[in-house]
Amino acid sequence: MVEAGGLLVAGGVALAAGDWVAARDAFGELVGRGETAEGLAGLGTAHWWLGDIREAFTCWERAYAEFSRTDPAEAVQLAVGLSLLYVANAGNLAVARGWAARAVRFAEPLDVPVLTAWALLAKADTDDDSARAALAAEEAHRIALETKDHDLELCALSMRGSVLIDLGRVDAGTALLDEALAGALGGEGSSLDTVVFTSCLLMRCCVRGADFSRVVQWTRSLDGFIARYGCPYLNAVCRASYGAVLVSTGDWTRAEVELAAAAELAKESLPAVQAEAAAYLADLRLGQGRVREARQLLEGYEDHLAVRPVLAAAYLAGEEPATAVSYVRRQLDTTAGRHLEEARLREVLGEACLATGDREAAVIEGRRLAALGESAGSVLITARSERLLGRALPDEAVGLLTSAQARFSRLEMPLESARTRMALATALAGEQQDRAEPVTEAGQLRPSGPAVAEARMALAIFEDLGAARDADAAAAWLRSAGAAAARIGPRGLGVLTKRERDVLDLLAEGLPNPEIAARLYISRRTVEHHVASLLSKLGLRNRTEAAAFAMQELGRE
Repeated sequence: MVEAGGLLVAGGVALAAGDWVAARDAFGELVGRGETAEGLAGLGTAHWWLGDIREAFTCWERAYAEFSRTDPAEAVQLAVGLSLLYVANAGNLAVARGWAARAVRFAEPLDVPVLTAWALLAKADTDDDSARAALAAEEAHRIALETKDHDLELCALSMRGSVLIDLGRVDAGTALLDEALAGALGGEGSSLDTVVFTSCLLMRCCVRGADFSRVVQWTRSLDGFIARYGCPYLNAVCRASYGAVLVSTGDWTRAEVELAAAAELAKESLPAVQAEAAAYLADLRLGQGRVREARQLLEGYEDHLAVRPVLAAAYLAGEEPATAVSYVRRQLDTTAGRHLEEARLREVLGEACLATGDREAAVIEGRRLAALGESAGSVLITARSERLLGRALPDEAVGLLTSAQARFSRLEMPLESARTRMALATALAGEQQDRAEPVTEAGQLRPSGPAVAEARMALAIFEDLGAARDADAAAAWLRSAGAAAARIGPRGLGVLTKRERDVLDLLAEGLPNPEIAARLYISRRTVEHHVASLLSKLGLRNRTEAAAFAMQELGRE
């Protein structure tokens, strides 16, 4: 029988190695013999990395109670961690502020500068006053430099960057976020939590500022960390934001996995966090052309800010432009200071005005978008304004749409780039007709024209993404121009990897994910990834459709 001390050491070694299951088992056995603060803290950490956030919180809160009586310094560290995580995972500022206050109160009599600094970071993270938060973050960073605590320095640097962005100093703030994550991934800190903290804060800030290309670049740099330890976006807010980036940048297979995980994590969160996860997943469904499912995902969350632009887009996609116009006009007053949400609403409003024949109103919204993009310094908002104005102003269309397409391409947003190409194809076709260029006998454009070339590129992107409605529309446009444009549609078994074929076989047998994982000797999370991937590749909506597809394709009775 392993001694308690041996279990504590084994758990610590497993945590350092990233073997979260072994750590959970060792600390679990230790706590089962008798609760100790160290055992509970270690068990909480193992649960957290395994994605069981509620169990992690429970263990850490019990550990805090023990440490508050025996080791106040450890109690401060746990209180800080709980404060930060109640913001990032539950969106619960009231509880987070309570834990930050406990951290400050316990740190004061200890007179340990590093502990004081960590408590200041918790205060900064929960303070609505950005100027006051900036002072707290700067003081924490000063202490970190004096004490040469690298983990504290990197986290404080990251917090300073986030607060500077809140204060409108985007370039300076982003530079600090980059520097902090570079140091964390470079091994300057001694804790894995430093990578998690700096990467999550960068993720949240970049999504808020629509700086998707920056997140993509950093995510590639995180590949080594992810391969060894798993995804660092462990909190519901960060996980949902990561999923949103994957949707925008066209990695819809992984987006399915991350947004499903975010939705699961958000079940223990406040409605605001749940609404954000639902909004991002609904946005993916809109991209896939599954409008009814998108609307269903948003039910019950209509009053949340993150949901409003997606719901407006769903009205428009559902061919309800008048409803979209009415809805957006009622919501615009709620977006003061939230540039991205306002921009998305104004673009939907402009597109809906075009759909109802009110081109003048669309131009007004396009110009408002342009002004908003300039004031916010946002390339994304500028691209949206150019696309809307390009659709509303025929004489300027080609130039505006060409510029918008280039911007979306630089932002690595393939769906938006392809949609802009389709608008550009229409504009180029109009120019070609105005010049009375050669047409077919039926009076249609010749397939060799630049308009058709743009539409073909757009169709290829839509097909690759799985954007069914957009692909159907692009194919119809090409056929109307006299060009061959057969849709690929749901793709066959040949596109699946061997492991995805194995998973599909077991789905056909009706097995749930835990049993599939056991049969194939892989983790449940890996099974989730394979299921999402094969559904996306085959153009299927759910496990039931996958099972039916397998029965048909594999000749099952």
